[in-house]
Amino acid sequence: MSDPFISAAQLEGIPSTYAGTRDGIDSMLRDRGLRRSTPDDTARSLLLGATATASLEGSPYDVEVLASGGGDAVARGAVRLSTELLGLLPVWNHSPVQALARMHALAAAGSVDDADLGRPVHPEGVARLTALAAMLGERTDAPGLVVAALVHAEIAAAGAFATHNGVVGRAAERLVLVAKGVDPASVTVPEAGHAAEAEGYRAALAAYAGGEPTGVHQWLMYASQAFTRGAEASPLAR
Repeated sequence: MSDPFISAAQLEGIPSTYAGTRDGIDSMLRDRGLRRSTPDDTARSLLLGATATASLEGSPYDVEVLASGGGDAVARGAVRLSTELLGLLPVWNHSPVQALARMHALAAAGSVDDADLGRPVHPEGVARLTALAAMLGERTDAPGLVVAALVHAEIAAAGAFATHNGVVGRAAERLVLVAKGVDPASVTVPEAGHAAEAEGYRAALAAYAGGEPTGVHQWLMYASQAFTRGAEASPLAR
């Protein structure tokens, strides 16, 4: 397969929608001075992302509570994952499945038995993650935003791990945005874009999980709006 993501990227309305979304993100980053962003901006974005992803798992805590080490096991796992996420980029580029296992181990520690940390348990899900990793190893002309959205949805829908598949999917989405050069400093907050419309997020993921092109299209159209909201949630936009 010469370009495994391109068929989804060429669905009706997707090219123009995602071009507009990317232009908006680029404009925000440029106008807010991406070249002057600091490690503190990145750290704040990651913390905001952890707060948003925890809320989607039913653990809604104020960001300052999480910053001080508070929250339940799910929230603390989200923070732990956010702290180490960008350090996984070299592993992701070399072995996505290994990176996903590490993401799960970080997110789920304290919530599941140690023996289940980082260990996919559903054979069909494992097969889907393996296929996804192969796709990521192929050259693609699909926009980075489209790849990020599809990676997120596929990990969540595959359900390879016993728990925390959504958390891992959202973390992988952020990592793809960095890897594809959409947001190299990781200062947008895509997780907040999803948390802002939680019902729409879950409906779009369910549509994707149905496996039909219409569901993929619904997810991608939804995700484009979530990326825009995620850019608006950036510390640089404040």
